[in-house]
Order: sequence, then structure tokens, then C-alpha cells
Amino acid sequence: MIQTGLDILLQDTSRLKNRNIGLITNQTSVTHDLHYSWHELQKKGFPPKKIFSPEHGLFSTEQDQIAVTTQPDTGSEIISLYGDSAETLLPDESVLQNIDLVIFDIQDIGSRYYTYINTLALFMESVNGRDIEILVLDRPNPLGGQNIEGPLPSGDYRSFVGILPVPPRHGMTAGELARLYFDHKKLDLNLDVIPIHGWKRSSHFSQTGYPWIVPSPNMPTWETALVYPGMCLFEGLNVSEGRGTTTPFLHFGAPFIEPEAVAENIMNLELEGVLFRPTYFKPSFHKYQNGIVGGLFLHVTDKELFRPFLTGVALTKVIHDLYAEKLRFIREVYEFNDLHPAFDLLCGSSSIRTMIEDGQSIEKIKTSWQEDERKFITHKQAYHLYE
Repeated sequence: MIQTGLDILLQDTSRLKNRNIGLITNQTSVTHDLHYSWHELQKKGFPPKKIFSPEHGLFSTEQDQIAVTTQPDTGSEIISLYGDSAETLLPDESVLQNIDLVIFDIQDIGSRYYTYINTLALFMESVNGRDIEILVLDRPNPLGGQNIEGPLPSGDYRSFVGILPVPPRHGMTAGELARLYFDHKKLDLNLDVIPIHGWKRSSHFSQTGYPWIVPSPNMPTWETALVYPGMCLFEGLNVSEGRGTTTPFLHFGAPFIEPEAVAENIMNLELEGVLFRPTYFKPSFHKYQNGIVGGLFLHVTDKELFRPFLTGVALTKVIHDLYAEKLRFIREVYEFNDLHPAFDLLCGSSSIRTMIEDGQSIEKIKTSWQEDERKFITHKQAYHLYE
């Protein structure tokens, strides 16, 4: 079994002496024997003065894009970093008083648009130039640390799903991403990372020996995390991404989709490491609530060959080609941003959507981000903490 940054910190707490501690965390912050970090710190004599919770709340009780206003009593003051406006993503000046060490410990899932690492990035910007140390307790990337996929975001498309200059699937841990962002923004702060012991870049979450703690309401398994870098794109479509079911992101659907037709067309693209099963489902909430919708279920057959982002783009193209008059790229406010369609924010620019709408082949669309992948593979190695 690996040892996470939290496990290692609790073995030697000397660096916590005489510190005023803030903790950015949620329910994934557990020891190897499943005790919460804030409880263990209190037992060791270092209770956090303030706990900062990300989107979904401390115990992941809230759905996506819902302001977190009510939190359970933990014995520490809990401050939500996800409210009803973009301003709430940043800690208020007043809550930073009398804090000189902020610990970050949340299980990331390996995708740029999963907002927890973006919470860390924004917090780092907020304390830039202040006498506050940021300490990241590292945890594994559930998707492993070798495969990366997709385009780099354009600076014009910065949003809460695109703070870091990394592809949709980045192959880095939270600690490595913090180091990269520190250099990218040329921040003036004291940043440190406690690395994981025993983790290798080739490892997936099932090999860590740790149980999966649900990091957000619609991330019930690490297999869900595996498809998320591609299937999250459906948040930008008038197609259900499976929210309101027990297997979100592993399937999708809409009333106008005929499952067999989509299955035939996507299978013709011969995507590696995945099979598609035609199906119907009824979401209990979110898009098409209580309606029966047709779609596909994704079955990953080879996690090394499977390319989730390519799969999400290819499925979007197939649905567009079959149902151009019915498919819609959502343009409402998405993660506090109404300047660009949600699909574009997730992709990092408008180019992929435009190519789909122009009828470009999936091979040409895929080629459009390959140079970004080559650049990032080289760039990210400077921030690696693991072999």
C-alpha cells in the first residue's frame, strides 16, 4: 500500500508546531485507516483554525454548480470556497488573518476541469506575496501519471474549469500541478509538497490499496474518473451525461437519440479500448428529469489504450452528424462564465466545436491537439515527483 502525504505528515508533525493552520479539504482527506485529516490533526494537538471546503462541500453533499451554504459541525470554522458568484471562489481577506500555514489535501481525479485543483490554484494566487505557506499533501492521480490527452487551453478561455495551463487529461498529481502553477504564475509564496511514498506513474487507483472515497456526488467510482476527461464535455450539450442515475458519465442520452444508430456510427470509428452498448435510462434529476432517454453506455475494455477525451469528442461529432438540428451547444452561464459556450470552456477554445460543426473528420480534429500534447509531455517533466 502507498503512503499519502497525509499519512506521512501525521508520522512527523514537527513542522506544525506553533503554526496557525488552515485546511483546504473535503471527505477524501483520510488516512490509510479512514480517519479524517481534521480529526487526526486535532488529536495530534494541531486543530485547524479554519477549514476551507471546495465545490460540493466538505462531505460532497451538493450537486454541481450549487452554492455551498450549509456545512456540518467539525469543531473548526468551515468556510465555503464555492458560493453563488465567482468572487466566492477566492478566500476573503478577513479569513486569512492569523493563518500562516494552509494545508491542501483533496483527492483529485486527473482532469483539468475537475474543480478542486482549480480551487488550490486560485487560493495560491490569493495568498501571493503574503507570509502564508502552502503545503500540499499529495495523493495519486487515479488515471496514472503517464497518459495525457487533449489541447492546452487558450488564455481567453480561463474559467473555473480552465485555470491551469494543462490538457483535459494531464497525468499529474495535485502536488505536481501546484509546482507547475507556481512557476507559471511566478508566484511569491512558500510552496511545499509532501510526496506519496510508493506510487509510480504507471499505477492506476486500483493498484494503490486505498478505497475509493467519493470526491463529488457524481464520481461514485474510479472507473467514472477514467471516462470523465471525455464525458464531462456533455455538460456543454443538451444531452444528459447520466446525472440523476447511479452511473453518471459512464453513459449519456437524450430524447432525440436513437441508441442503435449512434452505436453503429461510433463503432465505425474503431476507437481503442472501449465498447458501446445501446441503452435507455431515466434520470431522477438534472437534464430530462423523469424522462426515458436513449443513449449509450461506455464499457472500457483496456484502460491503457482507452482515450477518454478523444472518445468524448468523437461521440459529440457522431451525435452532431446524426442530429444537427436537435443537438445544441449550451450557451447559458456555466461555472460563473457566460462569455463562451460551456463546451468551449471545457475544450479550452472554440476550435473543436467549430471543426465538428464544419463537418471535419475525427482524424483531422484529433490532429488539431497533438502538437499541444507533444509540448506538454516535455514541459511537465520538470515538475514530476515520481518515476
